[in-house]
Amino acid sequence: MQLSRRHTLALGLALLAGAGTTRAAGRPDTITLDWAYYNPVSLVLKQQGWLEEALKPDGIAVRWVQSLGSNKALEFLNAGSLDFGSTAGAAALLAKVNGNPIRTVWVYSKPEWTALVTRPDTGIAKVEDLKGRRIAVTKGTDPYIFLLRALEKHGLGPGDVRLVLLQHDQGRAALERGDVDAWSGLDPMMADVEIQRGYPLFYRDPDANTYGVLDVREAFAAEHPDLVQKVLRAYERGRQWALQNPEELVKLLAGAAKLPEPVAEKQLARTAFVDPRPGEAVRATILAAGEALQAGGMIEPDVDVKGKVAALLDPSFATSVAAAP
Repeated sequence: MQLSRRHTLALGLALLAGAGTTRAAGRPDTITLDWAYYNPVSLVLKQQGWLEEALKPDGIAVRWVQSLGSNKALEFLNAGSLDFGSTAGAAALLAKVNGNPIRTVWVYSKPEWTALVTRPDTGIAKVEDLKGRRIAVTKGTDPYIFLLRALEKHGLGPGDVRLVLLQHDQGRAALERGDVDAWSGLDPMMADVEIQRGYPLFYRDPDANTYGVLDVREAFAAEHPDLVQKVLRAYERGRQWALQNPEELVKLLAGAAKLPEPVAEKQLARTAFVDPRPGEAVRATILAAGEALQAGGMIEPDVDVKGKVAALLDPSFATSVAAAP
């Protein structure tokens, strides 16, 4: 069937009119982000739908995927099944050292989200008591790095203990069952056993907890810098909401993680929503963790840790968002 000239013109005008709500050539049809109990701001964004609202004019959908730990978020990023992932700063550095093509573009929190946990019946009261004991930990995460640094600081190494490699929730369950003697914990599960079961956090060091950071795939950031900024603007909106609505945030975390509100409140009491730019304080903390890991043999001696930290951190996007009206 042939179209008349008038019909052809009308069709062309209709296509032009719809162009404002369709994707431009080379643009993704979906952006995939993770949400995690250890990243409360991600729960805010997922609930509020602000990112979906911001990307709708571009014809871009949003897909949310749960991360159960930094290691899973980093695996998803490396595989290209996530565009943005929530991790700990030290875990992101280890991934970068191992070739994961990511950049850290945002700080979603400054938490004390990990400590060493035991049961009251184990007789463990200090790090030195861990010698020869079974410890549950999730490899490649901040709790794993925290454990290694704690052992090294107290004259022990991985060979002096029995590491049981499990995901965070499985590590908690193993501690409760008596399959392990200690667990390098992660909130909110750590707060839950602390309150509900009276398990002691026998070793704490807030300064050895690295920041909670948002990582993006390098290729995505290079190809779509404007979309990175849109994601971060939504994150900034979520951060401000978290600061202004602490009671509602407790309820949101408790509901999402199926926790009693006092547990969610304890986790958030240990969490600060700080300057989101990955600047000097973040760099110094991650560098200190990297140097400790190199001294402990987790990073090869010939790796330029300072250079890897510089290659990981990219404050330009967050600075631009912070400067926007």
